[in-house]
Amino acid sequence: MHPNSRTASPIRLGLLALTAALTTLLTACSGFPSVSGDKVFGLVRPYRMDIVQGNVLTKEQVAKVKPGMSRAQVRDLLGTPLLTDVFHENRWDYVFTIRRQGIESQQRLVVAWFDGDVLKQLDLPPDLPSENDFVTAINTRELRGDTPKLALTEEERKALPVPVKPATPAAETMGAQRSFPPLEAAK
Repeated sequence: MHPNSRTASPIRLGLLALTAALTTLLTACSGFPSVSGDKVFGLVRPYRMDIVQGNVLTKEQVAKVKPGMSRAQVRDLLGTPLLTDVFHENRWDYVFTIRRQGIESQQRLVVAWFDGDVLKQLDLPPDLPSENDFVTAINTRELRGDTPKLALTEEERKALPVPVKPATPAAETMGAQRSFPPLEAAK
C-alpha cells in the first residue's frame, strides 16, 4: 500500500475519536457557572484586583476652575486630561473609573470645552463628590473592620514594660576595644 493512499489508518481514526471526545467534553462543561460571577461553582470567590484609572476630580477642585482660564491654568488645577483628541481639539475629557471588589463601580466624566486657548465651559456629572465623600467612598477598611489602631490609651502606656538601660554606653565600649593601624607608614 502506498503511504499517500486515502484509506484511514488506525492512528488517524484514533486522533479523530480523541478530537471528537475532547470537543464533546468541552461543550458539556460550558453549562457550569463561569468565573465572571461572584463565585466559581458556588464555592470560591476569586480575588479581583482594584482598578483605578483616570483623574479624580472633586467639587472643591472643579470650583476653582472658571470660564476664561487658559488651557495651562486648567491643566494646573485639574491635571492632564485622560483623553485629548486631534479631531476634537477644543474638548478635554477627564475620565475617572474605579472597580473594587465588594464595592459598586464608579465612573465619572468631566468635559472641558475650549474656544481656542480659553475655557468656555465645564460639563460636570451630577454625582461629583466632595473630597470627604470620595475618601469615605473608597475607604474599605472600616467596612472590613481592620482599621489599624494608631495610638495607645494611657492605661496601655502604663502597662508597657520599662526599657532596660545598658550598664555602659555602647560607644565607649566600642571605642576602647578597637585599635587601627596607622594610615601612613612610619618614617
